[in-house]
Amino acid sequence: MPKGSAELTNARREEILAACRKLYETMSFKEITLKEIGQQTSFTRTSIYNYFETKEEIFLALFQREYELFAADLDALCAREGTLGLDELSAELAHALDRRPLMLKLLSMNLYDMEANSRMERLVEFKAAYGESKEALDRCLKKFVPGLGEEGRQTFLYALLPFVYGLYPYTVVTEKQREAMKEAGIHYVYMSTYEMAYAFIRTMLGGLR
Repeated sequence: MPKGSAELTNARREEILAACRKLYETMSFKEITLKEIGQQTSFTRTSIYNYFETKEEIFLALFQREYELFAADLDALCAREGTLGLDELSAELAHALDRRPLMLKLLSMNLYDMEANSRMERLVEFKAAYGESKEALDRCLKKFVPGLGEEGRQTFLYALLPFVYGLYPYTVVTEKQREAMKEAGIHYVYMSTYEMAYAFIRTMLGGLR
């Protein structure tokens, strides 16, 4: 870890994450290198190694941040006064997913690469953030759908979590993919992240209640 204040360390970590996130908007995971990331920061590329050993660790930290923000949204929802009906709860949970396109993209694209090429301590930090988002979702279910019970909540969680892996590739389709589907005779109906998530969540909750 580099010498200097905690504020400097945090500021440089944030600058690295911001540079990576910006590059990921227009470049693929494979195209982005530590050199590319370093060129977007105000310090030397070699300084990045004081904070992250691989580009996968940088992406994993981005992913961790997304899970933390997702959990914060869910906790804010859970802290609301009063109750929510199934339609309202389904809409709120769908909106929470819709606000996290980067989380959905990372989840669907490069999870195994990130985990395989990150140090154990970084992976543990990431898994803790994932676990907290799962617990935050469970708290929302306990509050707003108390009739589900433990078994119902577990069934819902382990249906939703694999489902979200497919949200990004189903809702973000390139022109090349559209053309290929057209030539293959596949009728593609566009649905947003919110629309797909709401339909799934409302159907699952309605069936389990």
